[in-house]
Amino acid sequence: MAKQLRLFQSEQIIPTALHTEMERSYLEYAMSVIVGRALPDVRDGLKPVHRRILYAMHELGLTPDRPYRKCARVVGDVLGKYHPHGDQAVYDALVRMVQDFSCRYPLLAGHGNFGSVDNDPPAAMRYTETRLSAISHESLLAEISESTVDFIPNFDNSQAEPVVLPAQLPILLLNGCSGIAVGMATNIPPHNLGEIVDGLIALIDHPELSDEKLMQKIPAPDFPTGGVIVDREGIESAYRMGKGSIPMRGVATIEKIQPGKRKRIRDCIIVTELPYQVNKAGWIEKVADLVNHGKLEGISDIRDESDRTGMRVVLELKTDAQPSKVLAHLYHQTPLQTNFGAIFLALVDGTPQQLSLREVLQEFLSFREQTLTRQYTHELEQTRKRCHILEGLLLALANLDRAISILRNAADGTTAKAQLQEQLDLQPTQADALLAMPMRRLTGLEQQNLQTEFDQLTQRIQELEQLLNQRSELLKSLKKELRSLKRRYDNPRRTRIQIANETASEPKQRGSSRSQSGESGGSSRRSKSAQKAKSSVIEQQAIEELSLSLETSYLEISYGGYIRRVPELSPDGGEGMSSTLSSYQARADADLLLLTVDGKGYGVKVGQVPTSSKSQGIPLNSLVPHSGTGQPPDVVAQFVLTEYGDNLDLVLVTEEGRIKRLPLAEFANLRASGLTALKLKEGDRLNYVYLSQPGSQLLLGTSGGRILRLDMNSEQVPVLGRTAQGYQALRLRKQEQLVGCVVARPQDRVLLMSEMGFGKRVPVEVIRQGNRGDIGTQALQFTQHSDNAMDRSRDRMVGMVLAPAGGKVQVVSSSQRFWRLEVDKVQEMGKDGTGDRLLKLQSQERLKTVHLLQRFLPDDKSQ
Repeated sequence: MAKQLRLFQSEQIIPTALHTEMERSYLEYAMSVIVGRALPDVRDGLKPVHRRILYAMHELGLTPDRPYRKCARVVGDVLGKYHPHGDQAVYDALVRMVQDFSCRYPLLAGHGNFGSVDNDPPAAMRYTETRLSAISHESLLAEISESTVDFIPNFDNSQAEPVVLPAQLPILLLNGCSGIAVGMATNIPPHNLGEIVDGLIALIDHPELSDEKLMQKIPAPDFPTGGVIVDREGIESAYRMGKGSIPMRGVATIEKIQPGKRKRIRDCIIVTELPYQVNKAGWIEKVADLVNHGKLEGISDIRDESDRTGMRVVLELKTDAQPSKVLAHLYHQTPLQTNFGAIFLALVDGTPQQLSLREVLQEFLSFREQTLTRQYTHELEQTRKRCHILEGLLLALANLDRAISILRNAADGTTAKAQLQEQLDLQPTQADALLAMPMRRLTGLEQQNLQTEFDQLTQRIQELEQLLNQRSELLKSLKKELRSLKRRYDNPRRTRIQIANETASEPKQRGSSRSQSGESGGSSRRSKSAQKAKSSVIEQQAIEELSLSLETSYLEISYGGYIRRVPELSPDGGEGMSSTLSSYQARADADLLLLTVDGKGYGVKVGQVPTSSKSQGIPLNSLVPHSGTGQPPDVVAQFVLTEYGDNLDLVLVTEEGRIKRLPLAEFANLRASGLTALKLKEGDRLNYVYLSQPGSQLLLGTSGGRILRLDMNSEQVPVLGRTAQGYQALRLRKQEQLVGCVVARPQDRVLLMSEMGFGKRVPVEVIRQGNRGDIGTQALQFTQHSDNAMDRSRDRMVGMVLAPAGGKVQVVSSSQRFWRLEVDKVQEMGKDGTGDRLLKLQSQERLKTVHLLQRFLPDDKSQ
């Protein structure tokens, strides 16, 4: 046998027990995975891969105002400089930061295919492009430098990377995080930015704030895909203990639709939102599989009608199916209802810890305070250095002749520096700055600029010293920063909160209610005097609220879309002002329902409308919430409501002639973010909205003088769900527009007016009754309006309004002239009449709009 080779000297072999080495090596591996891959840092809420992607993009200059760059370039930089792992792992992390259905506030902006809720894969990195989003650039990277956070060498000591990003917002809570480490996992749900900022400010002002009050500020997670949270117990457990199960449901409504012509109207379940992280295509496949195997009955067809405007999955039910039971089975058997297992696990000082909501917020505030202290300290140091140099320059400029003499007679720069220090009492840095100063700085204007800069820096030094020496000022600066970020990036809550006895359409009302189990036993044994005092306070508050709700005022809507609240009507019941179109009498606690051109409905209290007796009021659309990045949508209709009757419907008509009817009760208890009343096609907009009762009829008028009359029944105008697009009610010819819409009774009259000032009254009953999709009846002729054939060809109908007895209409021309016409003085004619010339217009002047003046007053018998 060959002699065995001796590869090691005996003194280099260290005997070790196998189980000891395995324990040590596995522990090192586990900690490496926990700290270096799977768990986020509680300070900036990021895992290392996400932090490295953001920092690499910051170094590449991919700010929100710069062009998109290929994702492959970003992935290459991250791999080569900071993250020596697989390229697909880095790209997957990048993709998730772009997806708005994964992140509540995406940290990256993407251009291209980055996947979908159907679990479609993103395009390859060589096709997609990305850059930093505005919120990540400002709240994570704007302040990054070695003066604010620590930097460490990268894996090959060729670059420096930040240990943590100087986050100005708790990204850990805003976007949430999920990760599986060795022996532990984290699953933090996303939250609403505005609520998180409110909670942070409350903790700054009151560090001992109770959990109940903190949860009033932050009531629940806010998932990017919306949905409904159906129980609060899991939320409270997660927020108090750091772990809990949160039950979530998708948003489903029951609607009646007609699948096709000559087919019976059927009940359908319309799903518009799914729980967070539920794959839509997988869910549809699951439902179809259950139906095919007979485990889910009552469903006859499944259609995915989702598009870029939103999700819409239609489950068509069989004739004998009970929609509520089918929906209950969907909740029970499919992921339409699922649980989010929340685990608030994050790294605190490099150690994994399970945290409560309060602890996460406190850790962030502590980190932000340290970051601001480092930032202000560095700024103070740099400002003092610059101020010291400016002081020397100003001293030299004050002795300019002497300084020039020194420079002229000095043999070299070293001599000049020494003499400047000696004769002008300058410090070495000041003398160097003076020697480096160009001659143009000696002019009078430049000297003034130096003095101005010195004064500003002196003031800034005082501010920085105050911030660093007084913690209250530092916290005040922190709160100001948080409020500023909230103003720019906050948006309405998407996920609704529903407790056991609430319906899914009613959002959870935040209040000061608290469970009795959270109170101490002594609180139930208050003294009688304390109870009496509290009772009197509550009674007084109730009296004040009752008096406010009973306060009666008037709303006036004027031409141009302005609204004001007045204690009494303008002269002539609001008609003394030439621009007033509608007047309402209402209590302060009544609802003002606003419908906008984009098909959404919003509700405000009448008491929230500013009171004004002189000005024209405020724009109606200023009462509509919007993102702040552009103008809010215009309001097309408004209603003052005190109750939402089951027999009342809203009729909505779009610019392209689509029509839809839905129950008014859908708009009770509106959320602040509003409610979708009509799903619009691209390029279409909502034009008319009316209230209708059983027995009403609908009239649609076109610029060509045609009118379509429809019965308001389930066959012609069926009741649909909120997100439905509606049906095409009227066929419009080329160059023809919809110019009027009226809800009337057969015994009513309508007023028709043309662009050249002709008009007539027409009984509704003479208009032939049609069907949805018809072309309508010609009701206004244009053949005898002028001797000039060209003028005849240019005339068109511009308005059709209801013509009640004793009513008045306001007409506005292209020259912004106003007329008020009494309806009774307009001649009544049949559908074949051409009408009379009601107004004398100037040359090139045309009528633009016709409005019926309306007064909605309890004692007004004419309404």
